[in-house]
Amino acid sequence: MSDVPDMRDGRGHGRRLVLLRHGRTAHNHARRIQGQLDVDLDDVGRAQAAAVAPAMAALAPDVVWCSDLARTRRTAEPVLAACGLEASYDARLREFHLGERQGLSHDEYRALAPEEFARFHQGDFDVVPGAETTEQVRDRMVGALHALLDTVEPGRTALAVSHGAAIRVATVALLGWPTEAIHALRGVDNCGWVELLEQPEAGRLRLLAYNRTAGDPDFA
Repeated sequence: MSDVPDMRDGRGHGRRLVLLRHGRTAHNHARRIQGQLDVDLDDVGRAQAAAVAPAMAALAPDVVWCSDLARTRRTAEPVLAACGLEASYDARLREFHLGERQGLSHDEYRALAPEEFARFHQGDFDVVPGAETTEQVRDRMVGALHALLDTVEPGRTALAVSHGAAIRVATVALLGWPTEAIHALRGVDNCGWVELLEQPEAGRLRLLAYNRTAGDPDFA
C-alpha cells in the first residue's frame, strides 16, 4: 500500500489503530459457542500467535491494550515480547457475552433452536437469550478503542487484541457505517487483524486493511 504514510517514523499525521483477533482455541476448532467463556489457546492458536508477533512488531505499536480473557492474553504474550512492550488489560475489549448459548456446539444449538441458530449463524447475535446486544458491545468497544487511540501521538500506532465478532462490530462503528453493515463483512480469522488510519482533517477513520494475516505476501 504505497499511498499509506509510514507510521513507524512519525511522518504520517494520522494515528493508526490495529485490531488483532486472538489465536485458535479448542472451542473454535470444535465449533462451540465461546462468548466470554475463558478458554485458552490450543496448540494451533499458540503457533498462530507466535507467527503473527513479527507482523505486529513490523507495525511498530506504541501501546497495546488487550481483552482480559485468557485467549487474548496468551495471543498477546509473543506480540508483546516482539514489540518490547507491556499490555493494559480491559474487559471492554471482550467478545459478546452469548447468554444461555455459551458452551453449546453449533450442532447442539441448531438442534435446540433451529430458527434462532439460523439467525445467529448469519451474524444476528441479538436473538440469543440473555446475550449482550450488538448496541451494548458496539458502545463498550468504541469507548475503549477511542480511549486507546487517545494514548498515542499523531503518526503513531495503537494495538488492541480482542475477539472476532467484537472487532467486526467495532470496525463498522468506527468507520461510521450503519450497524447493518456488519453483515457485509466476513469474520476475522484467528490472528487476523484490521488496520484503521485516522484522518484528522475529516474527523474520521478510514479502513486500510481488513482480515490481514501473517501469511499475506507483505508478511510472508
